[in-house]
Amino acid sequence: MPTTKPPATRVVRDRTIRIKVIDDCGLACTFCHNEGTPVTADNRGRTLLPFATGPGRTGRVSIYSETNGVNFLAARMAPDISFRRAVRTVTKAFSADEVHLTGGEPTLHTEVSVLVSTLTAMGLSVGMTSNGERGRQVMRDCSTAGLNRVNVSVFGTTAEELQAVQSQRFTSRGLAEAKIRAAEQTVRAAVSNGVRASVNIVVPGMAHVNRVVNLVESYGQFADVRMLTSIQDGAESTAAISAVLDRVGAEPVLRTFTAGTSDERTLYRALGSRAVYVKRLLPVRLPETCTSCRFNNDTDCQEGYYGIRLYLTDRGEYMVGVCIQRMDLCVPVAELPKSGIVEEVQAFKDAEVRRLTSQYGAAA
Repeated sequence: MPTTKPPATRVVRDRTIRIKVIDDCGLACTFCHNEGTPVTADNRGRTLLPFATGPGRTGRVSIYSETNGVNFLAARMAPDISFRRAVRTVTKAFSADEVHLTGGEPTLHTEVSVLVSTLTAMGLSVGMTSNGERGRQVMRDCSTAGLNRVNVSVFGTTAEELQAVQSQRFTSRGLAEAKIRAAEQTVRAAVSNGVRASVNIVVPGMAHVNRVVNLVESYGQFADVRMLTSIQDGAESTAAISAVLDRVGAEPVLRTFTAGTSDERTLYRALGSRAVYVKRLLPVRLPETCTSCRFNNDTDCQEGYYGIRLYLTDRGEYMVGVCIQRMDLCVPVAELPKSGIVEEVQAFKDAEVRRLTSQYGAAA
């Protein structure tokens, strides 16, 4: 990393719930964790476990589903009373005031703007992670509904760059180019409609440095850029991010810890005044749940404790998850009050706020 003046530091308490609103997706990224669930389209109608881990007919994968004990498929959520009740229960339990829509690809959900308006009517701030497949078509309605921000996952500026991180399904140059255009159109549509936009770039290793530098130079003109470590590639991913920062002359400005999760990110200024963030996953563990976990070591636990996720199963049941590598730990929302998860997570957040504030400064 650049050896310049250390950045300022702040600590913020985690107040976010991730909601997997859909499993469908038109990309087939080789590093996709799919929020811990198998690819529904490749397993629909399957009656015996284990689920197929892919790539199946869609070309998609879910990198942890073979080992994480998942026993359900994710279904599409609807903006109905069951959805509102589940979200209200979970956000209240964990003192959350923000939700983040994930997938799959949220813009493929035919009622995505209605989901957003339903959530904002509940007093929640709403964000979204998207690859931009239908962002141009839905962004105006999502903005009107109150969408606060969108993080657009972008994988290349050329067909070859996108194909480098996709399954064999993307041998079609025309398909790859169409996906690239869609992502850029989504970012521009978000900006023009008053939605805060960031571009997410996963950096697997050194072979991707040129691709990522091109993305920083291209998208940094009109949106924030966020580089993410690849949880599969560890040290190689970190080294590649350092190389990108050197190439674009990045200077660190602000380091933010989200107390109660493994999320840590640093804001850099690069290529003049462009905002480039680097997101890293810290080795954070829940004090009880993670202690006896078979993955609780320096190599197997790749995400740490990242936060609470909400799912709807193909059986019509809302579930709460604490780890995409341990989906067997998911509990029905109806059983959340007696599960012990709420007390453990809230106490952990309190402890992390105290620890990080003592080490780095005042919490926000």
